[in-house]
Amino acid sequence: MKTNLFVLLLFLVSTSVQLLAQETDVFQKDGIAIRGYDPVAYFKQSKPVKGQETISHDWNGVKWLFSSEENKEDFKANPEKFAPQFGGYCAYGLSENHKSPTEPEAFTIVDDKLYLNYNLKVKELWKKDISGRIKKANDFWPALMSKTAKQ
Repeated sequence: MKTNLFVLLLFLVSTSVQLLAQETDVFQKDGIAIRGYDPVAYFKQSKPVKGQETISHDWNGVKWLFSSEENKEDFKANPEKFAPQFGGYCAYGLSENHKSPTEPEAFTIVDDKLYLNYNLKVKELWKKDISGRIKKANDFWPALMSKTAKQ
């Protein structure tokens, strides 16, 4: 009986720790931001470009990958300029008051800021009222940020 209770308690604690570890203010998978795409390339090449594991920089609690050393250095000099808004979570989803993952191809640059969306279909919905969606997402984002980032 004590063994079963201990195993159950251990399971609950480990599950809670895993859930907390997954909650971050940067969309990431396995500790790598925005599916491993180079955030600087969106601005310089106007398209998603996969980064390389060998060219990386840790920022905001996750690893960011880059397609060139130059892009990495540009990001390091001014990460807020190149990092996607809302940590790379879906900007449309944020305007609906929830965090959603994103696809690299579903992006928009507005006023020199990178916004990612769940997929290309959602991007079309986003494009119908970008300024309104940005305002709503900005309003909801502080409440949706993880508690660790607020501290």
